[in-house]
Amino acid sequence: MFDDTRRRRAVRRVKPGDGRELKRFRWWQLPFRALFYLRLPNDDGGSSVYAVDVRHGKSDDNGRVWAQLYLDGRQHAASRLPAAFPVPGGVVEVRRSEFGLKRCHYVTDAGAEYQLVPDRDSAEGRRAHFDRRHPAISRVVGVLSAAVLVAGLFLVVTQLAEQITRPQEIARYVGGTFTAPVDLSAWANTVVGLVTVAASTERALRLRYNRLLDGAAG
Repeated sequence: MFDDTRRRRAVRRVKPGDGRELKRFRWWQLPFRALFYLRLPNDDGGSSVYAVDVRHGKSDDNGRVWAQLYLDGRQHAASRLPAAFPVPGGVVEVRRSEFGLKRCHYVTDAGAEYQLVPDRDSAEGRRAHFDRRHPAISRVVGVLSAAVLVAGLFLVVTQLAEQITRPQEIARYVGGTFTAPVDLSAWANTVVGLVTVAASTERALRLRYNRLLDGAAG
């Protein structure tokens, strides 16, 4: 969540859109694009549909990824991430991690938060559909993802502690060299790294992010 200062700073970065049409989600964009929707009432008594489009594979000359905000199918605004788009009744906050989006929420002026709805064809939408169709299995997958990251963090911390305390000067200061309880080969460490990345990616599809767990995986 943005604090007030960061939100104001992010709002100032928003640039007007050019009115281009929102393109439909294509299956080959699954690894590289996130698309979310938000329906809000308008002044005419009806409703307007806002869409947040993030292309993970695209960046500007400075390597920054941008989010595009569309209003009823036309580009309304754009901002580099992290972004905070003013909309009626609040702002849409968008933040990205190394594995996808970690935040795409509508925050009202009263402080209530609502996650935007992912496009059905996107990776996030397919994961949400799986959750609705198979809630029990989905919960198990979520628990396994978190457990994998906890185990990965344990391995990283213990191996790092062993490396830090290996020099004799430090070992004497801390009372001896710490020995990691699990000694993995380089191949096994690679496998663990790939599994933890997969776990964080699965969590990103649900917009779940923990700085300690998912940050360590990245």
